[in-house]
Amino acid sequence: MTKEILKQTDEKMHKATEVVRQELAKIRTGKATTALLDGVRVEYYGAHMPLHQVANVSVMDVHTIGVTPWDKNMVVPIEKAIAAANLGLNPIADGQIIRVPIPPLNEERRKELVKLVKKFAEEGKIAVRNVRRDAIEHLKRSEKAEHFSEDERKRAEADVQKMTDRFIKDIDTLVTVKEKEIMEV
Repeated sequence: MTKEILKQTDEKMHKATEVVRQELAKIRTGKATTALLDGVRVEYYGAHMPLHQVANVSVMDVHTIGVTPWDKNMVVPIEKAIAAANLGLNPIADGQIIRVPIPPLNEERRKELVKLVKKFAEEGKIAVRNVRRDAIEHLKRSEKAEHFSEDERKRAEADVQKMTDRFIKDIDTLVTVKEKEIMEV
């Protein structure tokens, strides 16, 4: 029973860390990355589709993302969708391809982005700690219901704490890397 609880705890903590990783990938660093456009949705024949389902998104150079629609009629709707996504990007239609230049960040904007990164990290850490709390409560309830020993519960709680420490360290590492990316000139 404790192995099942530990397995579920590990999966939930991993998911919380992945959410942080995905949120950080969306934050603009002044360098081109296709993840910047992950949240863009384009109206495609009446349905709102993710951009990567209607076009090929690639990095052309350090400061430019290229978007090549699979349907030539989609150039204008894609351009409008990117502009409307409030990412601070101004796409430029260039015949069959849309170029999205990534403007350099000023110092003030960099500091705002670092604060945002830290906010996402803190939310992720809180999620991991909540999973730890729930797992420990589950272990205590299971000890009474399943009649396994207090020593077994305490070992499982120690394992949960080790998991918590590992995932929080992973989040801290993600933040350090992202912060360095943002602050690089």
